[in-house]
Amino acid sequence: MGFFFIYRKKHVRPNHNVLDSNLRSFNYEELKEATNGFNEELGKGAFGVVYKGILQIGSGVPVAVKKLKFVVQDSEKEFKTDLNIIGQTHHKNLVRLVGYCDEGQERQRIDIAYGVAKGLRYLHEECRTQIIHCDIKPQNILLDDHYTVQIADFGLAKLLMMNQSQTQTAIRGTKGYVAPEWFRNMAISTKVDVYSFGVVLLEVICCRRSVDRENVSEERAILTDWVYDCNHDGVLDAIVDNEMEALHEKTKLERFVMVAPWCIQEDPSLRPTMRKVVRMLEGVVDVHVPPCPSPFSRAG
Repeated sequence: MGFFFIYRKKHVRPNHNVLDSNLRSFNYEELKEATNGFNEELGKGAFGVVYKGILQIGSGVPVAVKKLKFVVQDSEKEFKTDLNIIGQTHHKNLVRLVGYCDEGQERQRIDIAYGVAKGLRYLHEECRTQIIHCDIKPQNILLDDHYTVQIADFGLAKLLMMNQSQTQTAIRGTKGYVAPEWFRNMAISTKVDVYSFGVVLLEVICCRRSVDRENVSEERAILTDWVYDCNHDGVLDAIVDNEMEALHEKTKLERFVMVAPWCIQEDPSLRPTMRKVVRMLEGVVDVHVPPCPSPFSRAG
């Protein structure tokens, strides 16, 4: 995903964050602010939608922001070369290109992961009454007009009384996202949400369902097992299907891929709290190589 800024005035204050020409590199948050959350559509075409915006330079500059649907893989260098050439083309009868953004969907996916993790941290540790959501899954993770995460559907939530860290309750949640202790007559704690988050995190990273026996090979059908094997074998490219945007931030990708197996450990005591998960995702604390998430089911 890329963005073009074009506008009607003649002068733009120079910025140090540019390509070889005078193009400015904007981040995604600046684009959201300039267009009021991509609120007013000016038009659309085969390659994207154009939105009306105001760029906060001086008293404000009217701009049109084109949000590209896609950029062909392996074309980042070509994309920026084209920007340089177009950015140096000026004529009174041509709209002028003044900047770009190439953060792309990878940045959005990272923000979704952070948002869910922080929302769960609030439920588990910052509410007056501790809440276990019990049904974390993609269908219960909504995005508002500004792509801010909203965790929904507390219909199955379980409250923990003060000084209570775990409870006994009938099985709740959705197949594929429920922690093993639900099936083992074990006490339930906030770690069941940590498990569900780990599954969702892998889905966000890989852009696919956690269980898919129809569209992928048998060895890739169970996402949690396959990603662990790929990570163990050092094959990160396969996890993201060689997506250039994801591989561009390989250090962050490696960190996220190691956080998820910690979250889905069969033994809940090995799973981190959501507070620690947030710190691990943000790189505040080191993430050590995780053990096999399901050693008993994979034995032999």
